[in-house]
Amino acid sequence: MQKSKRRFAACRQLLKNIQMNFCEAEDYLYSLGNEVETMKLGLENITALLAALGSPHRKYLKVQVAGTNGKGSVCAFLNSICHEAGILAGMYTSPHLVSIRERVKIDGRDISEEEFARIASRVRRTAESLVSTKELDRLPTFFEHVTAIALVAFAEAGVEAAILETGLGGRYDATTAAQAEIAAITRIDLDHQEYLGNTIEEIAAEKAAIITRETQDLIIGCQPRPVMKIIRDRCRDFGIVPINDGYEPWRIFPDKDNLVKVLLTLQAFPEIRLGLNGRHQIENAQTAIQIAEALLLHGIFPDMEREELEARIIEGLKKARHPGRLEYVGRYLLDGAHNVAGANALAVYLDEFVDTPITIIFGAMKDKDLKGIAEVLWPRSDRLILTRPSNSRSMTAKELSEFVPKTGKPSSIVLTDSVEEALEAADSAKMVLVTGSLYLVGEVKKLLNN
Repeated sequence: MQKSKRRFAACRQLLKNIQMNFCEAEDYLYSLGNEVETMKLGLENITALLAALGSPHRKYLKVQVAGTNGKGSVCAFLNSICHEAGILAGMYTSPHLVSIRERVKIDGRDISEEEFARIASRVRRTAESLVSTKELDRLPTFFEHVTAIALVAFAEAGVEAAILETGLGGRYDATTAAQAEIAAITRIDLDHQEYLGNTIEEIAAEKAAIITRETQDLIIGCQPRPVMKIIRDRCRDFGIVPINDGYEPWRIFPDKDNLVKVLLTLQAFPEIRLGLNGRHQIENAQTAIQIAEALLLHGIFPDMEREELEARIIEGLKKARHPGRLEYVGRYLLDGAHNVAGANALAVYLDEFVDTPITIIFGAMKDKDLKGIAEVLWPRSDRLILTRPSNSRSMTAKELSEFVPKTGKPSSIVLTDSVEEALEAADSAKMVLVTGSLYLVGEVKKLLNN
């Protein structure tokens, strides 16, 4: 018995001494497994972990954004608005493209390697201690660890507001454990059916579950009618009246310089030049403005005249950036369209603004609607290069080639075994579109940076 106690004490001391550098922190987190394949739906582990960390999420206002498409862009617009308005905000998004630090931003900047490693060490020590004392029966997942790192980082930085992009679904996503006071739901469509359900109603129910008794304000993006019914039913369950119930989209679309006229049900703005490309970003910008209205109601914005506030919001929309989403890097256009709705939005942009032959580099994960994506995007390519990103969930080029449309298919198709080989195959192209997966986009960005 005494020997067992000494061994337990020694184990506790060892846990206390864990202090990783950034590379060690990365290695540890990745050792927990692929964030989708090893995902465990449920809030028990993340809730226990946050409680053991001192409930960092209770020290600031939270905005949680869920949806199928656009949630990352809404977060980017809102984060930029907060920065321009002088609000110290934290933003947590996923996945990252090049560095894991991209997921945790404070005042618009990626968390430093030193801070990430220090907080990751603390979260690891806490998680392993909970397992050693049998308060948890397994270690929290990769996504649960990184969510906890972000929430602790925001508390330590003293942010006034945290903007949290939901990872997958909503009901059991780790970000939902933060119990956000403000919730927003962007456009819902079919995606991740393996985890969320086979119908749009089932998927909507999972995403609408971010609406809880802790929700004080809700913003709803433009939705199909069946989705709107699910969301409104959920609102009634908790006695919540959405801020923008009776959604009215902007009716004036952008020109080639991304200039849009803003007309909202809440207020009217002059012309705005959006910092993010694509017609679909109009809807996302509108949602971000309406979340800003909710922040205003919560007293987060500094005391300023209405005209000054509007000017800051406009500047935030102009300066917003969202890497990997219709992002130009020289002759490369990077867009992580990974479902049919995203492919349709990309296709609209190509038809409207691109008039040069396109070489497409395409790679995708196994759980995607490849037939639908291929039919939308691949016929628009002059040359199609299929490849396999370095991810255990990705399809091989040969597997992808089975989805080549029977009509309107590309005149030339190349199969490659790696992203590096795909870039070499596209070396002579005047314009290269990299799409199908954010993991592919991230790998291309890393290779281009090098």
